[in-house]
Amino acid sequence: MLMRLRIAELRLGLEHTPEEVRREAARRLGISPEALRQVWVVRQAVDARRKQGIGFVYTVDVLVEDDTGRKALGLNIPSVGPVAEPKPRQLTRGQERLPYPPVVVGAGPAGLFAALSLARWGYRPLLLERGREIARRTRDVEAFWQGGDLDPSSNVQFGEGGAGTFSDGKLTTRIKDERVHEVLRYLVEAGAPEEVAYLHKPHIGTDRLREVVVRLRRRLLDLGGQVRFQARVSQLLLDHRRVVGVMVNDQTEILAGVVVLAIGHSARDTYAALAGQQVAMEPKPFAVGLRVEHPQALIDKAQYGRLAGHPRLGAADYHLTYHSEEYGRNAYTFCMCPGGYVVAAASEKGGVVTNGMSEFARDSGIANSAVVVSVGPGDFPDEGPLAGVEFQRRWERRAYQLGGGDYQAPAQRVGDFLAGRVSGDLPVTPVPTYRPGAVPADLRDCLPKEVGEVLSEALAAFDRKLKGFAGDNAVLTGVETRTSAPLRLVRDERCCSVNTRGLYPAGEGAGYAGGIVSAAVDGMRVAEAIIETYALPEIPFPGDIML
Repeated sequence: MLMRLRIAELRLGLEHTPEEVRREAARRLGISPEALRQVWVVRQAVDARRKQGIGFVYTVDVLVEDDTGRKALGLNIPSVGPVAEPKPRQLTRGQERLPYPPVVVGAGPAGLFAALSLARWGYRPLLLERGREIARRTRDVEAFWQGGDLDPSSNVQFGEGGAGTFSDGKLTTRIKDERVHEVLRYLVEAGAPEEVAYLHKPHIGTDRLREVVVRLRRRLLDLGGQVRFQARVSQLLLDHRRVVGVMVNDQTEILAGVVVLAIGHSARDTYAALAGQQVAMEPKPFAVGLRVEHPQALIDKAQYGRLAGHPRLGAADYHLTYHSEEYGRNAYTFCMCPGGYVVAAASEKGGVVTNGMSEFARDSGIANSAVVVSVGPGDFPDEGPLAGVEFQRRWERRAYQLGGGDYQAPAQRVGDFLAGRVSGDLPVTPVPTYRPGAVPADLRDCLPKEVGEVLSEALAAFDRKLKGFAGDNAVLTGVETRTSAPLRLVRDERCCSVNTRGLYPAGEGAGYAGGIVSAAVDGMRVAEAIIETYALPEIPFPGDIML
């Protein structure tokens, strides 16, 4: 008999080898390395708390003979314990009649994983995406960044893969859910680097994520699902508060037994249509702010000291928080992209929106992060559930005006922002990286007054924590508004809308997730609720699969 043990807090130096991980695990158990039948890395993280002794911390699982494992456990060795075999989730297919296959709206992580889960159980879902497939979407985005027209249906927010496709591809999440491991496994099977399954802060990068998304789509098709692009759901088809289908592009009706709404946090026209049909929704807090950029070497030096630039450490990141006692608001860095770029992420004409992106190599030489301040319904009261949308839109339009009205972004040196003056100029290189370009402006003019004041306090505090954060080479670009959904589509414990039967809000756009992995997990959760409620569809969808 064999026993699986988990060993945490294994510390090794920067230059260690895989064999040293094995030897250290054996030493912790007091046995020879040969007694370890197998070793798996569960978690690997950089330990940079001591700049003179930076190394790695591992959690590993090992397979040993049963008696060896029992002896080790009997010694009560710190950070050593047994690993219980995970119990597979037990799903029982429901019996309620389902006349047509499910329709899933949105091909971001929530929609993709909801559709994949349904397809694996034989439900043959139809996935509708308002934007274009990856290849055409990438061309549209690049054209916009080079000064071309904004396509409201194919941009950083809309299209195959969702908003996360043009990001750093971070796979970190704070949620504790067994589905997280399933999501990571499916991503690896679709071509993500194997290390994403165990790194403390895994990422795919926008370049590899685009390839992964295409493979996930092909997997969905192999399982009997269908995908249609440029298919915007303009309204629901309802019968006595029961979903019976969707209207696509204002002209085509598609009948559906259930509808999964995984629309993303920027589908403002869809939010408005749902509000017009009295679908239950409520405003929720989010955050607004700016993007800050630094030379990556500055961040590396601040985090890693003399070991900055070491190939095994890669580009350093950071996460900083601040609480303003005067204003009672929190500020924090968000979506930090080592070795990345600030990108134009607008999805509506006449607005400027920033976001961060990096490729797998993280080798641009520039670090960027959102620096944002929490806002909530108190900042946009008495305007109904869409008030947060209008709040975002107001500041995006102001940024558009400050940038000159051609999708260039307003920008400012951090020191000038703190001093309350417009920058005389901006660094020629290497920042700002925003395309199609940036122009000097007073960024407080595209922020709520209190947000600007709290950001000023926070930036000064961050400079004390991370030397050089407010230095001469630090540049701010505005405005960052799409941190999360500004509202929540209210659902019950079975993931169904509280007032519209058969409607299943999912993911970040519904207000139930905050990133690639958590959105994918929520999509799976919603699919499982559907599976446990409904029998297999009686009538398959007609028509060709659109690739």
